[in-house]
Amino acid sequence: MKNPRITLRLIVMNFLEFAVWGAYLTSMGSFLADAGLGPKIWLFFASQGFVSIFMPALMGIVADKWIPAQKVLSLCQGLAGLFMLGAGIYAMTNGGCVDGAYVAGPGFSFGAFYVLYLLSIAFFMPTIAISNSVAYFALEDAGKDPVKDFPPIRVFGTIGFICSMLFVNFVTNAEGVQFQHSYEQFLVSGILSLLLCGYALTMPNCPCKPKSEEEQSLADSLGLTAFKLFKDKQFAIFFIFSMLLGAALQVTNGYANTFITSFKDNPLYANAWGANNANALISISQISETLCILLIPFFMKKFGIKKVMLIAMFAWVFRFGFFGLGNPGGGVWLFILSCIVYGVAFDFFNISGSLYVNENTDKGIRSSAQGLFMLMTNGLGASIGTWAAGRVVNALVYEAAEPSWSSAWYIFAAYSLVVGVLFAILFKDPAKIKKS
Repeated sequence: MKNPRITLRLIVMNFLEFAVWGAYLTSMGSFLADAGLGPKIWLFFASQGFVSIFMPALMGIVADKWIPAQKVLSLCQGLAGLFMLGAGIYAMTNGGCVDGAYVAGPGFSFGAFYVLYLLSIAFFMPTIAISNSVAYFALEDAGKDPVKDFPPIRVFGTIGFICSMLFVNFVTNAEGVQFQHSYEQFLVSGILSLLLCGYALTMPNCPCKPKSEEEQSLADSLGLTAFKLFKDKQFAIFFIFSMLLGAALQVTNGYANTFITSFKDNPLYANAWGANNANALISISQISETLCILLIPFFMKKFGIKKVMLIAMFAWVFRFGFFGLGNPGGGVWLFILSCIVYGVAFDFFNISGSLYVNENTDKGIRSSAQGLFMLMTNGLGASIGTWAAGRVVNALVYEAAEPSWSSAWYIFAAYSLVVGVLFAILFKDPAKIKKS
């Protein structure tokens, strides 16, 4: 067997890959709110969905045709890290921490900070798929089965995400401010990116496709050929609802930390552990996500794809509803329940949806169909949904005379409920269709 230590090396790669993201994804909203950019939180998270529409596909083409995947991973992480460090340094030199929060100085420009952030995520988002490609090739090259051996490796990515979240939650700067509320979170992310930039170059070489092989068209690479699946009524319904549910994906990433931290302004909860450790509380979501992956085979066998996807949709109702009802004091158990439910809401739809696509499409367009599924959920859905969520939060919180976070969460819960009910009515169980 080639490279017997490849499993450990891939574990380190996945750990760093998602640790980069975990350093700021769930806490950036709190920093932006303190910096006076609360009404623009939606833009920062919608931008991740926007760049996910085209950048992963473009970098995938580069890795397939011109530059080996491990080098593309290194290049993208290097650029992402430099731009993220630039964003952190820019915030550091144009502001500071006062009374436990970051305060932007007169020289702080939203445009300059946003451009640095945008360039960073433009190069980071493709690395999620590219790191998977590197792992698949390395496992196959070592004589291992990616289907069997990759999932346990991927779990360490979520562990890396959690470790970063906890690090920026509990570590404080010289002014005594937690990294989760200051620019240090971006510096941590940038440093981790540069570490992975160097580490990726040590991974096994992933050769580009020989020119003699049949070249994949640009339409194939971008997943556009799979759009013919919209001619099938059931697939059209599935992809539309994938986009509608994808709208919920980044809502809590963008606003959960800011929402929980806002309780510190209430004398009743100013000293509550949850209000002062929002990231640590939210990390329960990622722990739940890791555990719920193990439940999917049982639920798929027991209930089938449609019911599993419905469970996920209604789980989003509870995810948002528990946030609206809870508080970091006596109601912190509702926050904890919301975080536990997140594992079901996120995993059950994303994984079961991917399986539905895999089982109901021809092999010739299967990869393109998976790309279309990701485009609808993490691309269009996440972008449109975060924009819409931003409108709701701005109207009810940042622009309201009497801010009401609870009302915003209830609106998101009602939206998820409507999506779930309509899906139950319009989408037919594939197993029943095959029997008829």
